[in-house]
Amino acid sequence: MQLTSLNDPVSRDRFSCHVLMQDECRSGSLVLEDGTVFEGTSFGSISECAGEVVFSTGMVGYPEALTDASFCGQILAMTYPLLGNYGVPAQALWESDKIHVAGLIVSDYISTPSHAQSMMNLGTWLQQEKIPALQVKDTRLLTRHIRTHGSMLGKIVLDSDIPFYDPNADNLVSQVSAKHITKQGSGDRTIVLIDCGAKHNIVQHLLARNVRVITVPWDYDLFLSTDNLTFDGILVSNGPGDPKMADKTIQTLRTALSHNIPTLGVCLGHQLLALAAGGDTYKLKFGHRSQNQPCLLQGTKRCYITTQNHGFAVGTLPQDFLPWFINANDGSNEGMLHRHSPFFSVQFHPEAAPGPLDTEWIFDYFLQRIRG
Repeated sequence: MQLTSLNDPVSRDRFSCHVLMQDECRSGSLVLEDGTVFEGTSFGSISECAGEVVFSTGMVGYPEALTDASFCGQILAMTYPLLGNYGVPAQALWESDKIHVAGLIVSDYISTPSHAQSMMNLGTWLQQEKIPALQVKDTRLLTRHIRTHGSMLGKIVLDSDIPFYDPNADNLVSQVSAKHITKQGSGDRTIVLIDCGAKHNIVQHLLARNVRVITVPWDYDLFLSTDNLTFDGILVSNGPGDPKMADKTIQTLRTALSHNIPTLGVCLGHQLLALAAGGDTYKLKFGHRSQNQPCLLQGTKRCYITTQNHGFAVGTLPQDFLPWFINANDGSNEGMLHRHSPFFSVQFHPEAAPGPLDTEWIFDYFLQRIRG
């Protein structure tokens, strides 16, 4: 018997095609707007997609990342080499009810997962949700290219060419926000969650703290509505795209600030609160997408390891707001709080999912300010 070495590129390609367990080993390309092309092998939907190409450095948590609405319109490249090795859990464990990424790029796809919670393999899930995906040999080169030149437009091409698409030119929040009001839980306080693409675990963390959560769409006017909602505080969630597109949420937050209503912003919500209060935002070169972003608590030597997923950041703090957290890597703002009033926000995800729970106490701090 002749043994084949997987160190040989030809043998490795043949092995990859066998592992993909598809009818054929279909090739495809990731094409970047600067003309750079990465060849690969398809293991998702046999279709094309276009969007903004970004990367995430997380070692785990691909089911949570793929279902995070903050990735809407983006082609996500995962830097950790093995993807799919623990399969896909039941929908109850996702961060929303569907996959939001436009496409997926990995180095090595594993089609034979091993995990007690696995319901299917990653390729089957992507095919069911009609999301194209490529196995590309050198995702390290792709990541370095983006780090050098910045996040850029790209497209996954299999059978036919398609135009590039800039998701940040659209109001992505309107595409992923809830369409109806929902009410969950019971407790001594009521929190309104403005859903700009909220992860499920934000609600779960609030419910675990004995509060009632009313989730409303991004463009719902809390102060002109005839629904007569009563609430004690507002949490504005994470979400995708340029925060300046969510104009109606910004206006609602301006009114909330004028009424001195306790308000917490998370991720995109941090940027929206800054804009509502008179600050400004800007686009980062390649964003923060990982579960290992170090954030320094201002005025202390304490560093928290955080989960993040954003391409924009707060550049100018509003008047009377102080920096709360600073990113230890690039010095960008990671949180702010008002000098006197109960308004504060963080750029990272206190609920993690996936990632460390170092900053889960942010929810407790928010509720302490509400309960007095």
